[in-house]
Amino acid sequence: MRRAVVTGAGGFIGARLVARLLSLGWEVVALDNFVRGRAQRLEGLRGSLHVADLDVRNAELVLKALTGADAVFHLAAVNGTENFYTHPELVLDVGVRGILAVSEACATLSIPTLIVASSAEVYQTPQSIPTDETTPLVVPDPLNPRYSYGGSKIISELIAFNYCRNHVDRTMVFRPHNVYGPDMGWKHVIPQLIGKILQAAGDGGAVELQGDGSETRAFCYVEDIVDGLVLLLERGSDMNVYHIGTMEEVSILDLARRIAGVIGVHVTFNGSPRPEGGTERRCPDIGKMRRIGFEPHTALLDGIRQTVDWYRQNPMDSTNPLL
Repeated sequence: MRRAVVTGAGGFIGARLVARLLSLGWEVVALDNFVRGRAQRLEGLRGSLHVADLDVRNAELVLKALTGADAVFHLAAVNGTENFYTHPELVLDVGVRGILAVSEACATLSIPTLIVASSAEVYQTPQSIPTDETTPLVVPDPLNPRYSYGGSKIISELIAFNYCRNHVDRTMVFRPHNVYGPDMGWKHVIPQLIGKILQAAGDGGAVELQGDGSETRAFCYVEDIVDGLVLLLERGSDMNVYHIGTMEEVSILDLARRIAGVIGVHVTFNGSPRPEGGTERRCPDIGKMRRIGFEPHTALLDGIRQTVDWYRQNPMDSTNPLL
């Protein structure tokens, strides 16, 4: 039986990746300290699953957990745009120490395959739309805490490729673009809009957007992202970066209106100052992934319906400030 290790396995993408790997017959070691990830996401999964409650920054424990792995997916991070502004030191600490521990372990153990999660945040304001993988990576202002996450991902790519270059058969990086879906946490644009729209509908008020609503993103449903990760495992090439996402660019105002339509309410939308460091447009070129067989299948409206259904049934967790 092939063995995979997933760091950040209690996270939004990680838990779904664990479930998919188990369904494909892999033995899976799920690593998470469950500060931001949730153990409940792994409950009830069938297959050869081993859950390890550990901090990815602990190099000694990571080395032990990765021993015997055929593939490692490094997804552990402190995500959530609000966290970039409020907890930049934690974002950097987990991001940098985590990739160091994982890369050193993979190199020491000669792990056959390492797949590292990066982010569209590495571009900040891309030079071209749609954006391909050759676009330069940028940290515009080290004084702005917003760039703690994008900066940590740039460092992660450098460490993974250069620590593992001569020791790992295949080292790959994927840059997901605006992943969404049920149970993704509350500090992302779609769940925040769902919450604001539900509240405004009840209060008879207006919804305040961050920015004027003209900003665009290309949203990709989480199961399509997992499809892409499985393709990378099966067909991805060493020392390569891949965009996983969709090329359907939508404005935030249009997105908010679609969410309100799914909820079935009529609300008004008002703009507000955009947080410093925000990006006007973001849309990936996914041609490289398409060449190895990737194609996202979930229509945005279908994904929004499934996401809205989950958030209407699950109130915000106010006990964990990182969620």
